Amino acid sequence: MRCPFCGNIETQVKDSRISEDGESIKRRRYCAACDSRFTTFERVQLREILVIKKNGEKKIFDPEKLKKSIEMAVRKRPVSEVQVEKMVNNIVRGLEMENETEIASSKIGEMVMNSLEKLDKVAFVRFASVYKNFEKTDDFQKFIKQVVKQ
Repeated sequence: MRCPFCGNIETQVKDSRISEDGESIKRRRYCAACDSRFTTFERVQLREILVIKKNGEKKIFDPEKLKKSIEMAVRKRPVSEVQVEKMVNNIVRGLEMENETEIASSKIGEMVMNSLEKLDKVAFVRFASVYKNFEKTDDFQKFIKQVVKQ
C-alpha cells in the first residue's frame, strides 16, 4: 500500500481489526520512509459499478463519496459513525446485487433517501434539499408537508 504522505510503496501493517459493522477490515499502517501512520479499510467488492450522471457522463462508483454525502446530511444529528457505515455498506451491497453494472445516480440518491428517512428525518430533509436541488424556502415547505403526511 502506497504511503499517502510520501508515496513510498513499502508500508507495514501494524494492526488489523474487523470493523464494528463486521463488513470490512481496518488496518493501521506504518511508513518507515517518512515515519507516518495511516489507516486503510479493506472490504469485499462483488463487482465494479459505473454511475450514470444526470448529464450522461459515466464515472466509477466511489463509496467514499457516498459516505461523505451521508455524513454531511447527518452532521450534528444523533447518528453514530457505525450507523453511517452500516447504511453505506447496505447501499453498496444493494448496488452490487443489481444485475446491472451501470446504475443511474438518481437510483443511488433514492436509496440514500429511503435509508435516511428511516434513520433521521432531519438528515433526510437535508439530503433531499441537495438531491432535489431546492432553490426556495417554498421547496422546503412543500417537501416537509409531504414528509409529515406520510
